[in-house]
Amino acid sequence: MDWLLTPWNYEFMRLALVGGVLVGILCPVVGSYLIVQRMALLGDVVAHAVLPGLAIANFLRLPLLAGAFVFGLLSSFVTDWIQSQSRVKVDTAMAITFSSFFALGIALLTALESRMALEELLFGDILSLSAGDVVQMAVITVTLLILVRLFYKELLFFSFDRTGAEAVGLPVQWINTGLMAAITLTIIAGMKAVGVILVIALMVTPAAAAYLLVRELHWMMMVGAGVGAFSSFVGMYISYYQDMPSGPAIALTSFGLFLLALLLSPSQGILIRAIRSSQ
Repeated sequence: MDWLLTPWNYEFMRLALVGGVLVGILCPVVGSYLIVQRMALLGDVVAHAVLPGLAIANFLRLPLLAGAFVFGLLSSFVTDWIQSQSRVKVDTAMAITFSSFFALGIALLTALESRMALEELLFGDILSLSAGDVVQMAVITVTLLILVRLFYKELLFFSFDRTGAEAVGLPVQWINTGLMAAITLTIIAGMKAVGVILVIALMVTPAAAAYLLVRELHWMMMVGAGVGAFSSFVGMYISYYQDMPSGPAIALTSFGLFLLALLLSPSQGILIRAIRSSQ
């Protein structure tokens, strides 16, 4: 049991483990909505679009959370505006927004001579989490989970039948804005832990694994949260004992669990289907 308890002797590991589990729970819950709406790439767009906001907020000595939140929301509005005002399809609009905001962020970091480390922003540094960072993660996680529970029915209707939701009088524009805000806050919460690139792995991969295992959205969220939390916990231990970067270790653990679901899912597993067909 020593190998299990040893990492807890160090404060930086305790904070990293708690922070990783919080992000591992939150990301798949919000990511489930991206999966069922077939909009997983939107999370990637928002994740990269926060970079200009971080650069500007750092230069003006404003809270980084505020800058990232504003530009994260702005990217979703720009994507929607391009799609609605032209013949350009949503995937093309997302690719344009993704590359443009990311390029702007890198340019601003250089032009403003920011002291922010680009590598840390992209890939995270979970071992540098402070108690304040973990508290911020906890507040964002608890707040978003409560809101998802309160508006679950509206979000469910919106996700599977946006036209029908609008027909019955639901404020679809406000629901969409709220969902974009939740995605942005989730990315902000996970950014410090695994970076703006790998946070998408935690948003999509555990939720996708759950999608292969269960049929109902609420079960998908719960199973995805379990997979995400387990991936963060195991990934941190792999990182500690194998001297690997923490973010990639968490992402690869999550991918390993997804592969298990892909192969062994009772209803959709590749190996299970092969065994049934052979019988």
